[in-house]
This record gives sequence, structure tokens and C-alpha cells, in this order.
Amino acid sequence: MKSLNLKSQNRERRHKRIRAKVSGTADFPRLSVFKSNKAMYAQLVDDTRGVTLASAKGADASKVGEELAKQALAKNIKSAVFDRGGYVYTGKVSNLAEACRKAGLKF
Repeated sequence: MKSLNLKSQNRERRHKRIRAKVSGTADFPRLSVFKSNKAMYAQLVDDTRGVTLASAKGADASKVGEELAKQALAKNIKSAVFDRGGYVYTGKVSNLAEACRKAGLKF
């Protein structure tokens, strides 16, 4: 299926373009998003040390966002930079972002 391959190639190209501009630190980590067919994955990454500070996964994007924000606030992380992973900011990606914001994480 060529169109499916092209679709994933385009997403990876967009992701590389975003990652060239977005980087996370310990005080201001990068909130990275990945979607599979079954689940949403989100993690807070400190790119200077190459360490994942918090992570969450699940089928419901809003629950994943709430869980990640709770973990971040427990570790005294109040703000992050959003890395949508090359995905369009609609649907599950925007639901995850809004749930994080509603739970107290700022970006």
C-alpha cells in the first residue's frame, strides 16, 4: 500500500522539522506524543540529558493527558513545550493537550 507508506513518511518528515526547532530541558521539558492504532503515548523528555521524566499511555487521550500532568506536577514540573510528533493538532492530539492544560500543565 503505497499511500499508507507515503502517509507515514510525510508524518516523519513533519516530525523531523518540528524536532529541529523544539527541545526540552529539565525545567521546561518536551511533551512528546505518539499515536498507535490501539493507544496514545505521551512523555516528558529532558533532551539535554536524554532522560524521560514522566510518561503515560492508554486508549483514551484525555485520561493519558490527565495522568501525565499529575505525574509532572508531582515532580514539580509546571510547564512544558509541546511536540505533536508530526501529527495534525486535531482529534486525539488536541484532546491530550487540553487535558494536560486542564490538569494544570502549561504550554
